[in-house]
Amino acid sequence: MLTRIVRAHYGWRIALALAVTETASYGVLYYAFAVFLAPMEVELGWSRAELTGAFSLSFLVMAALAYPVGAWVDRHGPRALMTAGSIGASLLVIAWSQVERLSDLYLIWAGIGVCAAAVLYDPAFAAIAQWFDTRRNTALTIVTFAAGFASTIFLPLSHALLQAWGWRGAVFGLGVILAGITIPLHVLVLRQRPNRPGARVGAGRVGPRVPHVDTLPGVGFEQALSQRLFWLLTLGFGLAALSASAIRLHFIPVLTAAGMDPGLAATATGMIGVTQVLGRLLFAPLERWFPGRQLLVGIFGVQSLATALLLMGQTTLPAVGFIALFGAAQGAATLARPAILAEVYGAANYGRISSVMSMLLTLTSTAAPWAASLIYDAQQSYGLVLGLVAGLSLAATATLWLARRVPGPARDETTGFTSDPTGN
Repeated sequence: MLTRIVRAHYGWRIALALAVTETASYGVLYYAFAVFLAPMEVELGWSRAELTGAFSLSFLVMAALAYPVGAWVDRHGPRALMTAGSIGASLLVIAWSQVERLSDLYLIWAGIGVCAAAVLYDPAFAAIAQWFDTRRNTALTIVTFAAGFASTIFLPLSHALLQAWGWRGAVFGLGVILAGITIPLHVLVLRQRPNRPGARVGAGRVGPRVPHVDTLPGVGFEQALSQRLFWLLTLGFGLAALSASAIRLHFIPVLTAAGMDPGLAATATGMIGVTQVLGRLLFAPLERWFPGRQLLVGIFGVQSLATALLLMGQTTLPAVGFIALFGAAQGAATLARPAILAEVYGAANYGRISSVMSMLLTLTSTAAPWAASLIYDAQQSYGLVLGLVAGLSLAATATLWLARRVPGPARDETTGFTSDPTGN
């Protein structure tokens, strides 16, 4: 069945390739850092806040590059950008394994931020929006279903490499793995956006060839940003990202501070990936039963409940409950954001529209791991951090509850979207 689907349209090959490369990219460039936080702290003598500051800097750089990346993919497609990003990221991870000075660590992670902007979800989702119409959510599910296992695969793998080779050897090995997986697939499989009706999955099969991205249906860039709905969605997703990023990087230290074995803590944290996948599998059928914006309220309500469980203490039962609910909510939210943006605003300017939201989400979450480290360093406890995380999740749920009835862009009967008078 899957083979027939892939042969039927090249877009499915792109979705499968991105599923693999996103898994490796997130596993190495995002999740692995938490495993090496404590060993680097011990060997290099830098504080947790200093170390996580480098990680946060990468997100700041990603935020600064979100719009140029989105504009590039809108106009040129993902192939060259994602290939260059995967090459640079691999080399920089290898350089990370040799770091001796704090300033070098910050420079390396700034560079990783540049490369991550070119290879993580935003350019991948923009590529999917270009290649798919009616089957878009299925393609997004394929990509994020596989990538949901990034933490499940790479947290235990990183810990095993750490035990075998030390943190420097482990990081070097991860750089080699990243190169071997992502570079060939980005070079060989990714293609320029389709440029004629019928080339995109779910598109019509008639009409002349049209060479420019403006022929894709969608709301204008300036029109989208002029609407209250866009900014409410951005605020809600931003608050949720702030909460999630604060706890995600620190969850292993939270568990080990409560007495859990570090290896078991890494494995337990990796299980969030499994529950993310379950959340993504539940998203598609739930989307058919509930309007998208109401579903968002439910997703972040579940995240609020998950973070509240940690306030009960980091014992086994609350930790298991957190992993199940938090992972499911994060998995569904990963699909919900591109799905609702593509549904409301279309494909023509998806990269740029999404990039503005992504930039602001990244800015809100950039400081979260670093701020959590500062609080921990000051109090030698995660109590206040957990309280703030729960409060931010609740605020995100409230914001999206307000957004559920705000009007979106008007649509006409021909294209399905109102055109932006500026043509942007």
